[in-house]
Amino acid sequence: MESFFKLKENGTNIKTEILAGITTFMTMAYILVVNPGILSDAGMNFGSVFTATALSAVIATLIMGLYAKLPFAQAPGMGLNAFFAYTIVKQMGYSWQFALTAVFLEGIIFILLTLVNAREAIVDAIPSNIKKSISVGIGFFIAFIGLENAKIVVHTDGGTIVSLGNITSGYGLLALIGILITGVLLAKNVRGALLIGILSTTIIGIPMGITKIPSNFMSAPPSLAPIFMKFQWKDIFSLDMFIALFTLLFMDMFDTLGTLVGVATKAKMLDENGNVPRIKKALFADAIGTTLGACLGTSTVSTFVESASGVSEGGRTGLTAVSTAVMFAIAMFFSPLFIMIPSPATAPALVLVGLFMMEPIKEIDLVDYTEAIPAFFTIIMMPLTYSISDGIAFGMVSYIFLKVLTRRYKEVSIPAYVVGVLFILKFLI
Repeated sequence: MESFFKLKENGTNIKTEILAGITTFMTMAYILVVNPGILSDAGMNFGSVFTATALSAVIATLIMGLYAKLPFAQAPGMGLNAFFAYTIVKQMGYSWQFALTAVFLEGIIFILLTLVNAREAIVDAIPSNIKKSISVGIGFFIAFIGLENAKIVVHTDGGTIVSLGNITSGYGLLALIGILITGVLLAKNVRGALLIGILSTTIIGIPMGITKIPSNFMSAPPSLAPIFMKFQWKDIFSLDMFIALFTLLFMDMFDTLGTLVGVATKAKMLDENGNVPRIKKALFADAIGTTLGACLGTSTVSTFVESASGVSEGGRTGLTAVSTAVMFAIAMFFSPLFIMIPSPATAPALVLVGLFMMEPIKEIDLVDYTEAIPAFFTIIMMPLTYSISDGIAFGMVSYIFLKVLTRRYKEVSIPAYVVGVLFILKFLI
């Protein structure tokens, strides 16, 4: 493992990497339940999607760990699965087989784009200040997700957009207890603080009636047969297929790029030119994961922002990703055990990782307004739009316009202009 993953060179060890991988899994295990729930709304079999979700996460994350050797985990992405179910199927009126076909074609296109280094060029086109602000924006975004999952922050029907939930009982109280426990562990520099916090909060949730103990802890994975390779080719040249493909491509591309850049920035893994190491291999893992995931019967596979939790525990190599993949494989046979972990138990990890992700804000140029304003837009728009890609879009487009209008257009690279045009087209379409 030392020679393959270069653990000492990356300042880590086997124990740290495995612990980081388990922590990443714990913070993203919710996808095993949420993804089947969303796709079942599109008419797909819940049990089959559960198996497809776990298996696609295993395959894609193993590729990330063994091929790209990076500590990032992959699984069917949130937002992308909602677009699959509620836009393509519910709103546009197509079958889930049509939507799966769109995801499959998206994966093939991504493989081709990665082969010609198009996606890598897009990463290189993002200015240094925006790369740093992506990490900060993701921090606010995942902290918001954690607070929302714990019902500390809730949506309202009138007045304010969001408001404070019930924090004196139930989910909110349990999450606050978890934040305190995890915070104390972090302050005392306890190794594995995030994972210990998740497990402790889960146990405390039992007498509170929030953590439900299942009657059995082991079960065979449901069959993939109802959804495996169920593609529909008759409408692939339609305008709706183009719109679906373009949207999926755009959402996945910039969500993945944003996550890779943001988490790598936090982990201080960027090279001397500010680029993610072995990013081409990482993008291949994403593209292959999406393609194989569609064959298995699930929506677009993407790099998970919750990977930041493992990185915060010290994960620096592909062994972290391999450990996460192993956990997903185990979860296929012990699904009741992992499903019992309530969202308030994982919320503290997400909230505190949000804090860790803020560190690069110290390096952002806040004096030059042509740099500061785009950075601010990148940060603030991620949680407010609930989208990493939209945050990057606001940052990049404002960066280009400010540079051009202040006659500093030479500071913008040609690839950056191309990326800006793509973002504008995305909003127009």
